Amino acid sequence: MDFARYSIKTPVNIWLMVIICLIGGWIGLQNIGRLEDPAFTIKLAQVITHHPGASAAKVEKEVTEPLEIALQQMSQVYRLISKSKPGYSEITVEIKHHYDGKDLPQIWDEMRKKLRDATATLPAGASQPYVYDEFGEVFGLYYALTAPDFTPRQMREISRIIRRELLTTEGVAKVQVNGVLEEQLVAYMDPYRIAGLGISFPDVVRLLQDNLRPFNGGRIKVEDKQIRLLVEDASSQLEEINNLAIVLPGSNASVRVKDLAELKIEPVDIQSNLIRYQGNPAITLSVAAVSDVNIVAVGKRVNDKVDALLQSLPAGITLEPIYDQAAVVDESVAGFINNLFLSVVVVVITLCLFMGWRSGIVVGSILLITVLGTILIMWLSDLQLQRISLGAMVIAMGMLVDNAIVVAEGMMMRMQQGRSAMESASFIVKRTQWPLLGATVIGIAAFSGIGLSDDQTGEFLFSLFAVVLISLMLSWILAVSVTPLFGSYFYKVGDSEGAGEVHKGFLYSGYTKSLLFALRNRWLTMLALLALTIGAYASFAYVKQGFFPPSNAPLFFVHYWGPQDRDIRSTEQRVIAAEKVIAEFEQVDSISTFIGRGADRFTLTYNPELPNESYALFIVRTADVEQIDALAPKVMAALKPVDQDANFYMERMQFGPGGGAKLVARFSGRDIEVLRDLGEQAKTIYREDGLIIDIRDDWREKGLVLNTHFDEFNAGISGVSRTDFTDAVQFASTGMPLGRLRDGDYTYPIVAKMSVNSSDPVQNILNSQVWSSQQRKYIPFRQLTTGVALESEDVIIHRRDRVRTISVMADPAVFETATEARARILEKIESIPLPDGYKLEWGGEYENSSDAQKALGKGLPAGFLVMLLCTVVLFGRVRQPLIVWSVVPMAVVGVVAGLLGTDMPFGFMSLLGFLSLFGMLIKNAIVLLEEIDLQIDEGKEKQKAIVEASVSRLRPVSLAAVTTILGMAPLLADAFFSSMAITIMGGLAFATVLTLIAVPVLYSLMYRIKFNRA
Repeated sequence: MDFARYSIKTPVNIWLMVIICLIGGWIGLQNIGRLEDPAFTIKLAQVITHHPGASAAKVEKEVTEPLEIALQQMSQVYRLISKSKPGYSEITVEIKHHYDGKDLPQIWDEMRKKLRDATATLPAGASQPYVYDEFGEVFGLYYALTAPDFTPRQMREISRIIRRELLTTEGVAKVQVNGVLEEQLVAYMDPYRIAGLGISFPDVVRLLQDNLRPFNGGRIKVEDKQIRLLVEDASSQLEEINNLAIVLPGSNASVRVKDLAELKIEPVDIQSNLIRYQGNPAITLSVAAVSDVNIVAVGKRVNDKVDALLQSLPAGITLEPIYDQAAVVDESVAGFINNLFLSVVVVVITLCLFMGWRSGIVVGSILLITVLGTILIMWLSDLQLQRISLGAMVIAMGMLVDNAIVVAEGMMMRMQQGRSAMESASFIVKRTQWPLLGATVIGIAAFSGIGLSDDQTGEFLFSLFAVVLISLMLSWILAVSVTPLFGSYFYKVGDSEGAGEVHKGFLYSGYTKSLLFALRNRWLTMLALLALTIGAYASFAYVKQGFFPPSNAPLFFVHYWGPQDRDIRSTEQRVIAAEKVIAEFEQVDSISTFIGRGADRFTLTYNPELPNESYALFIVRTADVEQIDALAPKVMAALKPVDQDANFYMERMQFGPGGGAKLVARFSGRDIEVLRDLGEQAKTIYREDGLIIDIRDDWREKGLVLNTHFDEFNAGISGVSRTDFTDAVQFASTGMPLGRLRDGDYTYPIVAKMSVNSSDPVQNILNSQVWSSQQRKYIPFRQLTTGVALESEDVIIHRRDRVRTISVMADPAVFETATEARARILEKIESIPLPDGYKLEWGGEYENSSDAQKALGKGLPAGFLVMLLCTVVLFGRVRQPLIVWSVVPMAVVGVVAGLLGTDMPFGFMSLLGFLSLFGMLIKNAIVLLEEIDLQIDEGKEKQKAIVEASVSRLRPVSLAAVTTILGMAPLLADAFFSSMAITIMGGLAFATVLTLIAVPVLYSLMYRIKFNRA
């Protein structure tokens, strides 16, 4: 079909397409979903099981092991990672990467069924396994509620009101509240008084259960009506409990609870977690938006609702954002629009300078239509504007004008030779449409490794491939349809006598001389290029290696790890002291502190730490991201004296999947002590390096346990069961659970504690009384134990795929990459002698990068096959594809020069840039070779055809390279895309030389076309 002739003859249809792209694109830009990061499925679930009173080793054997055996029967499971702690089992289940997010609900249902079947094998006292499958839910609007002058109960009520109102906001899916100070109802009892009265704990428990359960009075029929019978709740449940009476054994007398115990509502001794903001106790409200929604619009509505709520609530209440994804996204989109405008202006100015103002308007208009048309298709395809898709638009910016430049330049040249617009457009479009389509498909295929990658990195970057696919295909359609029409409006028919002046000027003459020199010295030229290529590959060893770069968010994390057996109350005291030290730095804008667990997942790439009493997290926000590199080491140095027994680790937020320690050596085997020894050897090697920092292992220190040594013989004589004994130990320590009291939407645990306490908690236990359920009297604790003793035990046991595994973790120095640090210690770590049955694996950034590259590599063969087939089909010959693929490896020269010159690492994004560079190089080479073949087929001498075809391609190839390079310039300031931009800019600059010099030289060599020396 003659696309050019059709577009000029029927301009209404073409203008209709243009108007749809422009107006639809503008509407799409206003309504398209906006996110910070692209959504990718975290294919993880956690299985949590409690087994109170059991040691970590017992939990591992009796709970974790049976559940792992059940879970490994599922064919969908990729990996099992478990953690066994005293009374607690946690199994992380990772699903195979090729399963889509839509498959996960069914997989989780199957998992729950497997676990229900396995519950019968669990020991008595173990809880039902709980599956937490919302591991990847993101709460992009994250607020801290502080009210220093209010009580915990008032704070809880305020957070409830705010949550209720926020849930009514359009676009809000979920609001999660954390950090509420947990309270309990404590019954302080004198153990000697209840022993004298002969009242047992089971009697008190039954009394509370009978009186605190909900009452159903039934119903009656009166005439034709049904009437519900009501047993009214007490106006004060606390007073009701105080007035409950219990009959004394062996008599008709009774005693009230308030005569036995003093009731108080107090904070729970061991809080599950504590949160602080700017030095004050806080509650967090985490807001998750509905999927595929415009987070900017939701954020505005939520912030408006927050402002209105604060006006109606009492003074002294603040609700500050810890992280506002809506503001981040709004800034990113604004930056994209600025970059888009800048790129269009740069392209238009460049074209105006090299091709004249008419071509600048024609090609610049095509660029604008292509971008808005791409946004329209993205909106209709449910693709959001986020970090990756925005970057892809800018990456594609320079590539989008390639097709239009070729058509516009060819049409302009023909018209300058005296041809009409119709004839010129028809000739050039027919001549180039299929080579341009094939080259466009090749450019898209270069990114296909991302689209075909089935791991989370591929899913994270999929929109990059999708946007490139949409934009490049649209650019080809517009190049062969709209460019001829716009060209007919702006280009003027020239004097045919001036046809010979088309390729004149110092640029053309200089290039012609250089080309002729290279063609006359073909072997010397090829040897020089080969030497440069070999030198570049050799120099690649000096290029830094990386994975994903740190985020440009102006915040960093400080992880606090106290000794593993530290109580959360002690952790809180030390963390408050550390908080004050951090606040002294003037660059710090705010500090959010989380004690006992990590923060909620406020961004997709943050992986929250699970509950641990010895852990705390500081989220430190600065005014500018540039301050972090200088500030973080100072903060870390100032924190070390705060707690000599603890470890502080700094972590930057990063782009993309991964996270955690960058250097990880994993040792797996059977024996715990052997694993600990291997871990210590690895840590010694880390320390001896001198540069590696934040050295630790995930098994932590051993903890202390007070063994009360239950004497079964004496207990049997006294009629005391192990349960009676345990109840007495609880009563003398943390308190014995008696029941639960419901107050509105909050439930208070009721616990009994000793009212007579000595300063020595061990003496409290030794002096306690144990109820004998058989003799119905109290027995002194000392008669039922052989003595108490402190013992050490492992408090965390990690397993990986059912094998005990210790991970030794560390991070590289601030000024080096993880690859450099690992290279220094690799040989030493791997030389550690391993006993039979033990193995070493590398994790961290090395594993994340390797997994991502393997997944990308799975899709590359198909992409390269498409590229190869396109080159063969386009030419129908062998030698032209050989020429094309011979110059591809040479592009590494520009890449290495660019990365070494800017000291940028070669990471995953650089790899994608390198692959896309192949597509650009192949595209230009195809168009040039097609022109050479066409001129030879038209009867020109082969030597003349090679030179003239190359000269005719000088402006399109050079302009395409210049516009692409300049289009990349805005990305140099983006931490995520900077290394990719450098890779493409440096590589494309040299690839242009390869296209204009190496391709003609190889053509002359392949076809044995000699050029005589002048």
